[in-house]
Amino acid sequence: MRAVLPGKPQAKLQAICTGHWERQLLVAYVSGNGLVILGGANELLQTIYEEKVEDFDAVALDETSGKIATCSGSTVYVYRPYGKEDKVLRWSLQCSLNTDAQIDVTNTLSWGSSEELLVGSSSLTLFSTADDEAILWKRDLANSVKFAHFSHDATLVASTGHYDQLMKIWRRLSFGSDDVRFDYTYLPHPATVTGLHWRRPYHHDQSNDNILYTISADNKVRIWAATDPHSLQVLQLWAEIDMLEAIKPRRFEPGTHTDQRYAFIIDSRDFMVAAESAVQSSATGDKDNHAIQHLIEVANRSPEICVVLDNRGHMSSWGLENVGCRARKTTNIFNVAHIEGFRLNFPLDVTPSEQYVQFYNFCIDHSGSSFNLLAHHFDGRVEWLEGRVDELFDPSPRSNRLTAKALWSGHDRPIKKIVRTASGKALLSRTSDNEGLLWKQITDPISTRLIRQSALNTFEHIHRTCLMQEGDIVVTLHHQYIALWDTRGATAIQLATCPFQLEGKPLCLILLPETDYGREFAHVATISSKMKGIVWEVRKAEEAHLNGVQDDRTKSLLKQYCTFDLGMKDDIVFVLPVDPAGSSTTISGFIDVFARDVAISYTSGGTLHCWTAKDHAEKKYVQWLLTSTVETGIDQPSLASGSSIRKAALVDAAKTTLTIWDTRNAQLEYENKFGLQDVIQDLDWTSTPDNQSILAVGFPHGVLLLSQLRYDYLSEGPAWAVIREIRIRDMTPHPIGDSTWLSGGDLIVGAGNQLFVYDKGVEVTDSVVQKLRLPSQQNFSKDLFNIVSRLNGPLPVFHPQFLAQCIISGKTILVQKIILELHKALKFFTEGDKLDSFLRISIDHFLHETETLLTSAHKEMRSSYAEFSDYDEPDSVTEDLAAQLNENLAKIAIPQLSSSEQIRLADVVECVATVERHRRSMDDNAARYLLFFRQHMLRKGQAPSEQVHITWREMVWAFHSGSQDILVDLVSRQFHGKMLWEHARETGVFMWMTDLTALRAHFETIARNEYTKTDEKNPIDCSLYYLALKKKNVLVGLWRMAGWNREQAMTQRLLTNNFQEARWKTAALKNAYALLGKRRFEYAAAFFLLAGNLKNAVNVCCHHLKDIQLAITITRVYEGDDGAVLQELLEEKVLPQAAVDGNRWLATWAFWMLNRRDKAVRALISPIFTLLETPESPGLHARSYLANDPALVVLYKQLREKTLQTLKGASMIAPKAEWDFILQNARLYDRMGCDLLALDLVRNWEFLQQPRKTKQLDTHPPDPRKMLRRRSSLVVADLPSPKLPSEMKSGFVGKQPLKVFEEPDANSLLDSFGF
Repeated sequence: MRAVLPGKPQAKLQAICTGHWERQLLVAYVSGNGLVILGGANELLQTIYEEKVEDFDAVALDETSGKIATCSGSTVYVYRPYGKEDKVLRWSLQCSLNTDAQIDVTNTLSWGSSEELLVGSSSLTLFSTADDEAILWKRDLANSVKFAHFSHDATLVASTGHYDQLMKIWRRLSFGSDDVRFDYTYLPHPATVTGLHWRRPYHHDQSNDNILYTISADNKVRIWAATDPHSLQVLQLWAEIDMLEAIKPRRFEPGTHTDQRYAFIIDSRDFMVAAESAVQSSATGDKDNHAIQHLIEVANRSPEICVVLDNRGHMSSWGLENVGCRARKTTNIFNVAHIEGFRLNFPLDVTPSEQYVQFYNFCIDHSGSSFNLLAHHFDGRVEWLEGRVDELFDPSPRSNRLTAKALWSGHDRPIKKIVRTASGKALLSRTSDNEGLLWKQITDPISTRLIRQSALNTFEHIHRTCLMQEGDIVVTLHHQYIALWDTRGATAIQLATCPFQLEGKPLCLILLPETDYGREFAHVATISSKMKGIVWEVRKAEEAHLNGVQDDRTKSLLKQYCTFDLGMKDDIVFVLPVDPAGSSTTISGFIDVFARDVAISYTSGGTLHCWTAKDHAEKKYVQWLLTSTVETGIDQPSLASGSSIRKAALVDAAKTTLTIWDTRNAQLEYENKFGLQDVIQDLDWTSTPDNQSILAVGFPHGVLLLSQLRYDYLSEGPAWAVIREIRIRDMTPHPIGDSTWLSGGDLIVGAGNQLFVYDKGVEVTDSVVQKLRLPSQQNFSKDLFNIVSRLNGPLPVFHPQFLAQCIISGKTILVQKIILELHKALKFFTEGDKLDSFLRISIDHFLHETETLLTSAHKEMRSSYAEFSDYDEPDSVTEDLAAQLNENLAKIAIPQLSSSEQIRLADVVECVATVERHRRSMDDNAARYLLFFRQHMLRKGQAPSEQVHITWREMVWAFHSGSQDILVDLVSRQFHGKMLWEHARETGVFMWMTDLTALRAHFETIARNEYTKTDEKNPIDCSLYYLALKKKNVLVGLWRMAGWNREQAMTQRLLTNNFQEARWKTAALKNAYALLGKRRFEYAAAFFLLAGNLKNAVNVCCHHLKDIQLAITITRVYEGDDGAVLQELLEEKVLPQAAVDGNRWLATWAFWMLNRRDKAVRALISPIFTLLETPESPGLHARSYLANDPALVVLYKQLREKTLQTLKGASMIAPKAEWDFILQNARLYDRMGCDLLALDLVRNWEFLQQPRKTKQLDTHPPDPRKMLRRRSSLVVADLPSPKLPSEMKSGFVGKQPLKVFEEPDANSLLDSFGF
């Protein structure tokens, strides 16, 4: 935490107390109905609220027991500490005491000995709080008490009433008895007593003479001591200091004279500790340090220090030596220093009562500065200053004698809303009673502070607020008018108002972006629930308008500019401005879909609309444009928030489910359902300087910071992750009211009447390191922006994700070059060396022509001339090289990669070597499948508990491969020839095999393996497989050998019957339904097949076994690829499921199986539900970013040029849709960190040539091959031959046309050579 603003301190004489308890510094003060306890300038220990209390009046700390007492009205609350041993120091309510004061409230509290508490009101009451609360002594007073404080040995009490000139000194006559008695004497003063201070001893248990310091209205400090033990008075006047005479400016400047004086006492115990610390902190043997020498001279006399100062920067300090001695010498009071330019933040333009300041000083032994000063300004601030006493009392001119360590201020009522400027350098916090405080963020090289600049108060309810000119101007929207405020002074001044009438309820107040930041005016707009709005023109305020007088000039500051109607008739729930995420409010002169969003709206049906606007000054109107629409499908959303860089967050009606959307691409990036107790109530956006988004999700007692991550389609990793969790429940029980981002990545959280400022430093734990894939080092503090940038942005070329995407794109030679260069770089790599992210490879090699260049270089290295070269490095990634490289990767920590990423890199290297070994016998699609299959098996070996299957993406690559024979062989070897159905489902082998003969043969192998997988060899395990193969006789033979099975005899008799007869079909069906009732689903499907009912068997696999692959496989085995059941299964189950899930890979495979290759191509770009005869509404997962895999563009390019059907399908895609498809994939590559692939895509993509339109009537459809720019001769003609016009009219069919070239079988000879 960078800072805490605990709330506005009460303007009371005893609103603050300080002390030490068990070596713990404690500072407590009261703010509203809250007790704030701190352990340091920015260390909030606890905040305690009393709901039944209007305001607290006083607070006192017992340094012996650690108890804290507060009071309100006639009730005193006593809190006791706990948890000190567990290092979780907290306070809980011990008891409530009632003084029974009917007239006056309790004004003062003071702790005595043995946990006794003195309470001052219209009477003095002494309570015991040790065990049983009891009243020990009580005395009614003639005047309500103003001060009543125990001396530190608890033998004396000094008290005085309001406006009293007589100080009463109560002397305690008895201790430890039930009969507590006091007598008293008077200390006369010529003027009203305004302050008192008892000298504190060096140690709490030390007995010392009691010294009392009093300050009176005649500007004199009086020192009282027991100099005459025979006097009737307990204390006698020892000396006095005239504060007016103490400060005499060396030069007189007009307007600087003042009679206002402040004074405080530094006890000798604190001064000596501070002096010792200052001497130790100074340079050893620094004889030229006159400030230290002067301090040593003063400290040698062990004085008390009386500091006198005014509000003009003058300070005079006086040393009091041997205070209380009976024979006082004139040298006992001496001047320590007279200083000019010592300026504290005294308020000037406030009321006289707010000019009062109380000072509290203390020393911290372990602090480097040692001396600390608290200044309680009665205008609602507590200033914490720290420094060294040698610098404070240095007689020579010096600046910055004390450094501001913290400034405690804020509200005294719960915060409702926080609004920031676009830059985040100013903000306005607002309470429910329309009190607003304007804060400015002050940044210096050492720290960042939040300073209160102005207070805004109005009797009218503030509906919305907007900040301009970095917070110097505030616009407030009320129910019937809009107001303009000048907030440059301590109190905001209302400059102008403008009434308005608007249809519907105003929902927001938006500062519109300007084309010229230097213009003399700006525009703010409001939009109502009817989507109608008003724009006002706001002119910049001038210094002359600070007087608050409304004249003709002030009236021109705010005026209505124009009205508009957005024209939407949807059920709008809310409209709100987007979070600027640190961007400027200046835009270009154009308005289009690329312009920066200024507002976001959402409907009850979950539709998000993003808006931008531009002012046309010459025509005096504002143009609005809808930049994007997102159908989220979330009904009755309760909360939404958008950012200016096209991100939006939406919360459901229950306020427990969060979704994050990319509004540019209308895709879902994140979904998380929190617990019922975690109610989402706030969303705030910011971004890093390179536009990486960060979202703060606010809950009642905490905030989660979510960072965007790189897209990871291969592992289907999340696109967002929690990077930091902020919990405030330990510091305050009050729920969070609002939060927002400041500039530089600081987050400010408002809870109750307090503001918490969290800096962007993040403590990265081991779990976060592993989860977010950060460099695995020891726990360290990281910058929030640095971490987010590390999780995003361009990847190094040797990153496993970049290599995998290159392989998918067909850049296999480039991948080998990268791996070879990495092998060379790591050979002589040592810790601390820098590894070039490009491995010194020219950027030209990453573009499309690279494969040609690298292939020629690859061949040249294999030529005979290479034998004469001394270059002994391998020219391809062999398995030996992969082993050497992986050995280096196991020993060397690459700076740009985490440990998990290095493991993945080693997997990729090993897989590339395996593919290279089989390169001559497989095509690119087979290599793609094999690479990710090997990677999948390696990950499965590293994490056996994870049940991960090969995705439909890999299956489609293998499906379109011409090298399926070797793939089947390699996959089978992976399971050592013992492939079971679970392995087949995991690899998807029966989804991508196209040769039905080979498919049935491999399925029979599965059947045998299922039968032999157990020692008992149960025929039930393989029944479904053999019956799908229609090999009932084999199954009968297996049952003959199953004598151990009690079902053998009955099953064997049943299987010997002829199931072509209706009787036995009925018997098989009855058995199938009986098995369904027993939940033996796989066996039931087998009996459905025995009865010849393939459709019911398929339904059992889909609905009961939840295994769509098994349903498809037994259908293909049973009736082939042209059967009616398979067609029905694909059309009614597979394709609708693909539409709901947005699975384009599954959809294109299903259309290809249905011989609708035109739709198989269109499914890669067009929404799937638009291609179905009975459209299915897409689910939430269909809107996910995972549905838009950039590998689809590789498959689209490959398929569209394959056959005439696919060309026809590509021709049905609108050019605009293909254009958007390419740009979207380029953005996806960019989000993945593969910027070079995005560049390659947009640089080298070839769009189809659109057919020319001719005026002549053409009866033949255009030839799709003419749309290709090249290689049209390689396209397979699979379209049916069109009929001649004469044949179409007469019905006569003449001589059959020549047979066109048909697409060859996948295992044909030509296809094996890549044609």
